[in-house]
Amino acid sequence: MLNRRILRVKAFQNLYAYEQCKGSNLNLAKDFIRTSFLPDLNSMEVQDKTALNKEAEEAITLFEQNLSTTGLIKSNEASRKVKQVVLDAMKKYHDANAKDRDFLLKNMVVSAERIPQLYLLAIELLQAFANHVEKEIEKKKKFTGNNSPMVFGNELNFPNNKVLATLRESDSYRAAVARYNANLDDIELEIREWFRDYIKPSEQYQDYLLLDSPTLEEDFELVDSLLKKVLFKNEVVLNFFAEKDLNWTEDKSVVRSLASKVLKNAANLQEENESEMPEIAMNWDEDKEFFQNIFNFTIENDAASKALITQKTKNWDIERLAFTDKVIISMAIAEMKNFPSIPVKVSINEYIDISKTYSTPKSKQFVNGLLDVMSKELTESGEIRKSGRGLLDNK
Repeated sequence: MLNRRILRVKAFQNLYAYEQCKGSNLNLAKDFIRTSFLPDLNSMEVQDKTALNKEAEEAITLFEQNLSTTGLIKSNEASRKVKQVVLDAMKKYHDANAKDRDFLLKNMVVSAERIPQLYLLAIELLQAFANHVEKEIEKKKKFTGNNSPMVFGNELNFPNNKVLATLRESDSYRAAVARYNANLDDIELEIREWFRDYIKPSEQYQDYLLLDSPTLEEDFELVDSLLKKVLFKNEVVLNFFAEKDLNWTEDKSVVRSLASKVLKNAANLQEENESEMPEIAMNWDEDKEFFQNIFNFTIENDAASKALITQKTKNWDIERLAFTDKVIISMAIAEMKNFPSIPVKVSINEYIDISKTYSTPKSKQFVNGLLDVMSKELTESGEIRKSGRGLLDNK
């Protein structure tokens, strides 16, 4: 299932993307300002290029000074044209940021909610391979005219796999496949090729064909092994999933785990007790709210967080800090200040772990030291207030 750590990583990735978008939007806004002061080639009047360039640089300076407020524009002695161009550039910049923020927030949630489709597709691949074998056997029967099961021997093991059969007969499984549109109709050719190139030659499949009457446990071992050791180890198959999920690198282990859980549940299924499909989280509504809030709070507290980071890194130019570190620290500050039930030490440890994987080799020590100092000062100033478990677990 998706745990809070995975959700933090997903939020981090989208916040990182948002910061990159802001950088691009900033450059586009400055380009708009420069373009606004280019000589008018259609004008009959003489164009003073030096004066226009000076106004462009004045406008860019005014724009940079007013990214968070328009106060300086009103009081500035710049010309009306300079002020208007700056106001237009600021609107373009903020509108573009808002559009990117909405898109990334939506994409972040959609990506997480696509997990069930992905793990069902993994199981449907196994079903498709078994169905392919069954169709090939039917072709052989027609060609040879011999319908005796003895002729085809253990080739029927896979089509008759009891774990896959149990799932095919499960109402909850079929409903989940329909609900999440886990459809493989568009890759029929690939299924035949993948079976020929990867499944059939595999050691797991060849050993399975040696069994005269596989037990339920052996049926499970085969499909679980094909899932973990063939499908999720093969770059061609993994690329199929990656095309459906931009965050596949992080989601792969979750999808594999949930697919394996479905197979295991089916292997232990009793006729009178049909298994339910695993959810992406124990309480997805609550986790989704946390997920969205950590993204939004980090953006909304961006200016305050950067000011705090700057204050605590006086010997460093904040622009020289690892870009990922700034995002990670800003997320940690937002979490410590806005989630009273999450202990400070839990938040710090989570973001230290993220820095190990997604930032520089020295980030672990830097993030740890900075967050430790910040958390103590913010607690003393009352900006961090914990309650319930968040308070008890910090004692």
